[in-house]
Amino acid sequence: MSEQEPLGIAEEFARYRRTVLAEVEAPGPAAVRRAARQRGRRRLAATTTAALALLSGSAIGYAATNGPDPQPGPVEPTPSVSASPTPSDIPSPSVTSASPTSTVPDGRIRRAKLLETPVTLPAWRAGPGCPTSQIRLTADAREGTNWLMVLDHGDVDGDGAVETVALVQCVLGAGGPMQVVAFDRNEDNEVITLGRVVASTRDKPQWLFALDVVDGGTVRVQVGDLAPGGGWDARWSQRQWRSYRWTGDAFAQTSGPTTFGPNPHLVNLSVTAADFSWGPKEPDGTRTGTMEVVVRNVGTTPAALVELNLGLQPGAVAEGGGWSVCAGGPPSKSPLTCRFGPLAPGATRTLQLGLRDKSTMSGSGIARVRPIGAADNPLFESAQEDNEDRYRYR
Repeated sequence: MSEQEPLGIAEEFARYRRTVLAEVEAPGPAAVRRAARQRGRRRLAATTTAALALLSGSAIGYAATNGPDPQPGPVEPTPSVSASPTPSDIPSPSVTSASPTSTVPDGRIRRAKLLETPVTLPAWRAGPGCPTSQIRLTADAREGTNWLMVLDHGDVDGDGAVETVALVQCVLGAGGPMQVVAFDRNEDNEVITLGRVVASTRDKPQWLFALDVVDGGTVRVQVGDLAPGGGWDARWSQRQWRSYRWTGDAFAQTSGPTTFGPNPHLVNLSVTAADFSWGPKEPDGTRTGTMEVVVRNVGTTPAALVELNLGLQPGAVAEGGGWSVCAGGPPSKSPLTCRFGPLAPGATRTLQLGLRDKSTMSGSGIARVRPIGAADNPLFESAQEDNEDRYRYR
């Protein structure tokens, strides 16, 4: 590079400085003071803004209340604001005032739960029975246990919650006493016994067949006059539906029959046989005699047919006209049986029955009676202790 080139560049820079510096005003003392004042005002504004941001609403209100009254100034126009509705225009919310109430315990107890929960039953009637205090009911009829037979539910005490009603039997042999019991729950959800609705008795009703809880808390129980067993079929029992309601401390019957009429299947017969003597021996070696038998219907049910049986020694035969009252006439062979009837309640039938026998021995026998019913109306003897009588002959 030649020496002319550096010189040219130096001259161009010199010219540039002269031209630019002539256009720039050098700051004097006044310019310095103006710049300082502007920077101070900016710092004061920033500081004031930060301080106001830290003040709370209550502090600002306090300062406004206690500060100097503001000088009146120009009033700005108020914007148009729609009026708020009056209280009558505002629909009030529907509020239900309800005092706190306790929840009624739910007394619906299912069968499985009742079987696994210890319960206390009302006392069984006097005599051999089953335990009642804190026992568990059984699902089957085991001897000496409390058998849970039937279960139903309903609000029986009127508290708005459902209770449990059960038919329970104290199993003793082929039978045993029965009772319908109501169960509930307390506030601790424990199963408690509300009370006994009805129980079987030694007289009537002797049997409880079914139960049903209906609307209104009424407990309906089907009761029977006679308990099955000992030859008595449950189908022969008279059945009634009786209704019971909770009175506040116990159950009481409110409707239905309170007594039973005569059972059409049940009779009560009695027999009396007089002693007799044989007559003198006849040429063929036999002796004859007449036995008097009295049969009575001491019950309230008519006996359609009565069967009389005479227990005599072998060889005795029926003879004479007294047997004409028997269906089919005199029996042809031992045992000597006579069927007759009907025999109304309170009626008596006296039979003079002739006999012939080859034996010369003295002895005794037994006369027995029993009622015979049609196939669709079987009869049963209610008091069998007077259905036989012993007699002597010589």
